[in-house]
Amino acid sequence: MEITTVDLDAPPQLWARWVAQAAALATIGYRDVYWIDGAGAHHDDHGGNYARLMLIDGDRAVLFGYDHEYSRTVDYSPPVDLLAGAPEWLPWTDLTAATNVDQLGYVYWYDRAWHRVAYPHDLGDDGLLATVREVIDDEQALLALREIVFEWGRHGPADSVRERADVDAAADRLLAAAYARSVDETVLWNLLGRVTAVRPDPRAGVAAAAQGGGTPGSSAPFVPAAPARPARRRVRRLSEEQHQQLVWSAMRQAPELGRPHDLTYPASPELTALVGWARSRAPHRDGRCSVLFQLEIDGSSEQPGEFPPALREGENSWTPYREASDLARALWTAEDSGGRGRWLFLRLETTAHDFHVDRRWDSWPQWWEYDGITGPWLDQLNAEMTHRSPQWRPDWAVLLDSEVAWSGPPDRYAHLLN
Repeated sequence: MEITTVDLDAPPQLWARWVAQAAALATIGYRDVYWIDGAGAHHDDHGGNYARLMLIDGDRAVLFGYDHEYSRTVDYSPPVDLLAGAPEWLPWTDLTAATNVDQLGYVYWYDRAWHRVAYPHDLGDDGLLATVREVIDDEQALLALREIVFEWGRHGPADSVRERADVDAAADRLLAAAYARSVDETVLWNLLGRVTAVRPDPRAGVAAAAQGGGTPGSSAPFVPAAPARPARRRVRRLSEEQHQQLVWSAMRQAPELGRPHDLTYPASPELTALVGWARSRAPHRDGRCSVLFQLEIDGSSEQPGEFPPALREGENSWTPYREASDLARALWTAEDSGGRGRWLFLRLETTAHDFHVDRRWDSWPQWWEYDGITGPWLDQLNAEMTHRSPQWRPDWAVLLDSEVAWSGPPDRYAHLLN
């Protein structure tokens, strides 16, 4: 894997800004957003996103994190191995733990310059800016310190122009103190003493700064360099998209398990209601109507058949399908046979005096259009297979195991990856 050099400020600059953010937030009671401890500098927005900066013995550093909205590296297809070719001195335990739960969006390491794995040209964002914006440069750091006063501290100035200028000057002094490792109660009080919505505690801010070596006599924590890379580590082989398409490909080739249709699904009020609805929507008013369904626990999809349901005056194109979906779900629920499971796809065709229902429990029928983008999702298929007795789970259900994305499919399904 190619390694590329990245233009980021040096670790001491990032670290000083981290100290400033941690000290300011701790002063008004927020000790778990930006903070520093023996394991390095942390950011946690408590929304599933995080960043870590660790200083490593030998004037080296590593910056890593994840954002569930912006880290496109996690779901890119094919998978991007962010640790391929990375140096042996990285904190492999932390990095592999994050990788194993799909929460490693970026890894940058510093050894005289910042480096990372080269990304595909169309990958986009890795989540770095979203998770460390407040420390990425001095301008952003100062904006964040102002926000701590007015947003986090809920400070409403009487003279906004004058007050904001005073806050900006106080933020400048705090950031300069963080660079000089001279953060004290006075510089914190000058910035945050004006806050009245909470009671500022400059001593807590000084303690937070000291954790990062930002006060006189304190020192920043350095983490020992790892002695070597792990002998083995898990590397994702399939992206979520590839895993999904593997399952769909297997479903399209699978046979149905033998089921006693007539005994299992006699006529029911729910089926009668769906048939009646279809006839009432016949496009030529002759009772002929056809509609297709794909149902799962948390959703449904519909497709038109040869005689799609007719629109009524004033309706939009989705109105009949919403009605049909409600009726189909009632039928799906009524026909739940417990251990034998619920059908995945259904096709209904009606005439004025007859109807035909085609159900598929275990396979993707030819009559359901395949676009490679939408279909029964992995989590929904997993829920359905868990609902069934083992003997009523099709063979492709083995592909639903999340480990398949890491170790690959059983040999009998390997050809579907080509």
